[in-house]
Amino acid sequence: MNKDRKKHLEARAKVLKAMAHPSRLFIIEELYKGERCVCELTEMIGADVSTISKHLSVLKQAGLVIDDKRGNQVFYQLRVPCILNFFGCVESVLEAQLQDHSSLLKIVGT
Repeated sequence: MNKDRKKHLEARAKVLKAMAHPSRLFIIEELYKGERCVCELTEMIGADVSTISKHLSVLKQAGLVIDDKRGNQVFYQLRVPCILNFFGCVESVLEAQLQDHSSLLKIVGT
């Protein structure tokens, strides 16, 4: 693997790692519906402001969200809403795993 290819794959891994937490996945889904302030996300998730801010920082560093400070509040929105297309692919993988598991249970059960 050449250096450029490796750097590109590392950049992909950074985005995937940023999404690899249930709260961050929730944040992405909510931001797909529209911009949210930190206070709204804090209430929705049920965590403290510092925790939500850290999650948002990880997402921002990965290039998934952008922020807009307005007075004392910071509002976030998805930078690229097409990221939800990836979630559809993940759901397909989960469905395939479920089907494989169900098939295995049927074979073992007979």
